[in-house]
Amino acid sequence: MSDNAVQIRDLVKTFGGGRSLFGRKSNEVQAVKGISLDLRRGETLGIVGESGSGKSTLARMLVGLEAPTSGSMLIDNKPWADLASSGSRAFGRTIQYVFQDPVASLNPRKTIGQILDVPLKLLCGHDATRRAIRKRELVDAVQMPLDTLERYPHEFSGGQAQRIAIARALAAEASIMVLDEPVSALDVSVQAQVLLLLQQLRDDLGLSYLFISHDLAVVESISDRVAVMYLGEVVEVGPAAQLFASPQHDYTRSLIASAPRLNPDAA
Repeated sequence: MSDNAVQIRDLVKTFGGGRSLFGRKSNEVQAVKGISLDLRRGETLGIVGESGSGKSTLARMLVGLEAPTSGSMLIDNKPWADLASSGSRAFGRTIQYVFQDPVASLNPRKTIGQILDVPLKLLCGHDATRRAIRKRELVDAVQMPLDTLERYPHEFSGGQAQRIAIARALAAEASIMVLDEPVSALDVSVQAQVLLLLQQLRDDLGLSYLFISHDLAVVESISDRVAVMYLGEVVEVGPAAQLFASPQHDYTRSLIASAPRLNPDAA
């Protein structure tokens, strides 16, 4: 088995280029331009870059929400094309997506117990008895009380809702998670709690994370390595501490220089 949870080679994603409603040819836009990247098993790989750099397009391709134009991806040693031909359930058992807005990602008409039932039944095939046990284990894993299962998404704060969204991702028993700005909507103190939880789950369960964020401080704190994206390309990859201490690419340097910092000399 490969040491890589995800292996990406020469990946391209192009939008447009077809005919519009009025018969005019639309412009072709390359959102991802031939990138190659590896996510190692048990690793957190941070992805940083400005809006429009291709980060979320990459994430959506990985979890099967967008099809690549060309290139190849191996996800847990499975070719992307094989997962796609097997349907969405194959992706769900292999790789999970945690969204930026936790409340919006949860069905407001369902209790948390009913929400967790879906992956446990459809992806894992557990019977009612096993599902009941797993639901209790899942809320405990994300440090939420047992009565969480009987409540609805609107009853929770943003940080609590993100814990529940993480529990839902864990329910599928996939070993890889794509976390797309998972703490950007949370207060700073709550961010720290959720990041600690993610690190604990990764270490306890042997998970691999692709962690997307525009917040350089967050990425530096949680990532083993960091990949910097600019205009659809990966321009620099390296260990987090090394990349932030000694960036090699001009764009990386400008990103770090533009990040807000506290002024220790300020009164």
